[in-house]
Amino acid sequence: MEIYKVKKEGFSAVLNRINKKYNSISVLRLLAIVFFLVAMYYYIKTGKIICIVASVSLFIAFVILMRFHTKLLFQKQVNQALLDINANEISYLERNKIPFENGQEFNDFHHPYAYDLDIFGEHSLFQNLNRTATYIGKKTFANQLLTMLPNDEIIRNHQAVKELSEKLDWRQEFLAFAKISNDSQSNYETLLKWSTFNSTPLSKLSVFISYFSPLLFLGVLIAYVVTSNTIFISILSYLFVFNLIVLGRFMKRINVEITNSTDIDKTIHQYSLLLQKIENESFQSEKLIDLQRKLTFKKENASIHLKQLAGLFSNMDTIGNFVTAIVFNGTFLFNLHVLKSLIQWKIDHTAALEDWLEVVGEFEMLNSLANMSYNNPEFVYPTLNTNFEIDFTDLSHPLLNEKTRIGNEVRFHPESFMILTGSNMSGKSTFLRSLGINMVLSGMGSPVCASQANVHPLPVLVSMRLSDSLSDSESYFFAEIKRLKQIMDELENRPAFVLLDEILRGTNSDDKRNGTIEVVKKVIGNKAIGAIATHDIEVCLTTKEFPNVLTNKCFEVEIVNNELHFDYKLRDEICRNRSATFLMKKMGVI
Repeated sequence: MEIYKVKKEGFSAVLNRINKKYNSISVLRLLAIVFFLVAMYYYIKTGKIICIVASVSLFIAFVILMRFHTKLLFQKQVNQALLDINANEISYLERNKIPFENGQEFNDFHHPYAYDLDIFGEHSLFQNLNRTATYIGKKTFANQLLTMLPNDEIIRNHQAVKELSEKLDWRQEFLAFAKISNDSQSNYETLLKWSTFNSTPLSKLSVFISYFSPLLFLGVLIAYVVTSNTIFISILSYLFVFNLIVLGRFMKRINVEITNSTDIDKTIHQYSLLLQKIENESFQSEKLIDLQRKLTFKKENASIHLKQLAGLFSNMDTIGNFVTAIVFNGTFLFNLHVLKSLIQWKIDHTAALEDWLEVVGEFEMLNSLANMSYNNPEFVYPTLNTNFEIDFTDLSHPLLNEKTRIGNEVRFHPESFMILTGSNMSGKSTFLRSLGINMVLSGMGSPVCASQANVHPLPVLVSMRLSDSLSDSESYFFAEIKRLKQIMDELENRPAFVLLDEILRGTNSDDKRNGTIEVVKKVIGNKAIGAIATHDIEVCLTTKEFPNVLTNKCFEVEIVNNELHFDYKLRDEICRNRSATFLMKKMGVI
């Protein structure tokens, strides 16, 4: 945390200096334009040459100050973003708040584990790990949390995350550029929709007119300047109107090309800066180098191509200013040339544009994992195997306070399935979630919350926290049966890591017990690895029937000084202690 505090103080000092310069430039710019107007007034009144010289000089000074002002504004935005990034990390690590987007929009109640393991939403895994600022970054990270990678890709992610975790400055600058892009789902989808919209090139006649008419206008204008013959004024006026008529015939196509694209040039420009950050950095890991190579297109960097596109959209915005549009198009058919260039850019680059944006998303996803690795140096990268062996040392939930969380050693071989018992509040559900979350992290190439891990990455299937669905008019019980059916169908296709917590709560005791035993038998019959939590001791007796597959584990509770004491340590065998009766007597319920 100290590094974040140092960086926050540094960026705060830099931002103060920039603000002083920015305010000074603003005042000078205002003075320049005021004195320019004064000089012009005295020139009109007196006709003195010195006044026009002063006017020109002041106008040039104003343009130069505008450039400085724009540059300082960008520096101000970046440093403010860097200041916020470090302030957010401090606030997060001090556990004051989680100042990151929670990804609620990506929640899928039908996904095998997204809802049960709190992948999205308030205080979710996504919210705690998320360090993305573009829509594609957020989407890529969300998708990765919901899918499992093959082993070779997991190893490539390990290498990439390890390398990025050491590039703190680069990661923060990348995130700062992403933050100031003000990217949104709307901007992202508008850009992709524009790139895939079929735009036919302009006809040869239209292209000819776009060049011939402005050149003719320029020639007639020069002729008038040279000869001062007023007939050329009439010709110029006819050409001016002709050019506007020509542009009018293309206004529908222009509006189609730029529909809903307000300020999209700024977002595209920020995309180009993000790509430039990637292009200019030196990487060692295989995956990062491969992503970087995707940004070379037609012997030029992708950032250059995107800057060209941003410039074209920015130029097209002139059509929104009536006076500017009339002057520029009446003389040189400006927007027609921009339209032609936009269509040509689309033809040349459409195939690569989505790939470039996906590279941005991949880097933001990997940066999020790298940030978690940097903040939690005690986390480990699991060793992978293909022997269906899964074991963790000091396994815990990555979102729990590192000062108070309790780690447990757990192994799923030779016995592959665990029947877990324990009283309420003893830690069963948290333990199951710890297993699920760390298996999810293992499957995406992330470090895990353990001191040692040996994992065969498997699909994760969970039935832990369902709810009545009023919109679908189904009860909790029916929703649970559907989830169990989903799990069984998945197990028919391939082995998986299965977590079940107190299933069949919506039926009577005998039905629940018998149903649970049959579910356990079918799950292990399909080679599943995992655990089931239950309060029913008879379910635990199933281990006698399958001693080589099933094992009993428990969380115990002790009564110390007339108080319940939970140590959250995983033990062998079946839970013996009972806390419900003690707690009800203590609270006067019975």
